[in-house]
Amino acid sequence: MKQSLINKHAIVCGSTDGIGKASALLLAKQGCEITLVARNQDKLDKTQSELNTNHNQKHYSVCADFDNSMDLKNKIKMHLGSLGRSVDILVNNSGGPHGGPLIEADEDEFRVTFERLLICNHIMAKAVVPGMKDKGVGRIINIISTSVKQVIPGLGVSNTIRGSVAQWGKTLALELGENGICVNNILPGYTATDRLNYLAESKANSLGVDIEYIRNQWAENTSLKRIGNVNEVANTVLFLASDESSYVTGHNFSVDGGRFGA
Repeated sequence: MKQSLINKHAIVCGSTDGIGKASALLLAKQGCEITLVARNQDKLDKTQSELNTNHNQKHYSVCADFDNSMDLKNKIKMHLGSLGRSVDILVNNSGGPHGGPLIEADEDEFRVTFERLLICNHIMAKAVVPGMKDKGVGRIINIISTSVKQVIPGLGVSNTIRGSVAQWGKTLALELGENGICVNNILPGYTATDRLNYLAESKANSLGVDIEYIRNQWAENTSLKRIGNVNEVANTVLFLASDESSYVTGHNFSVDGGRFGA
């Protein structure tokens, strides 16, 4: 398949690290213009300098923190007003909360995580959907977690909120399909990111074992017996962002190496 995205524009959230950055780089390589959204301006500047410009693309960045939804809402509104065009692709992606047993979670952990993972996704979708409706086509891709299908021990708050994000995405797919807008969720499994390193270190410390023991244990809980890499998830983003995915909507796509254990 020739997945050209020339003359298209994508907003990629959480795009200075991990899966978000890999997705932004890959979409740009296929000719897409990118708006990066993240909270660290230095990282935004560095990532923007790495984006492909071989197709005379223009790339942009918005410095906003998903823990401040009103600031995000105002900055995205201003950016879209100055952009002078509609957005074709939205990739919703943000880091999860700290781990821990669900019953020990503080109520505010739920509020903060709900704001970050669902409210901010909704803000982004509401900002871009009018333009997608006008064009009669669009793609919204939500990066969530395999915990949507099988909860992960020690990630109680994340399991809870990410499940609601998945249902939000599937409901949007139902409501926006008649406008030619496809909405899909990607569920990454164990993927080599800073977030996974943090979780592995936390679990290793709590159990008093070496971090490599935890990584090996996770790898053994997949059919492929290894941890995934960010580009493997980004390739799924590329397919769902492309014209070739025009009859695919409302699905949860696991990219997890055949994860079957905790």
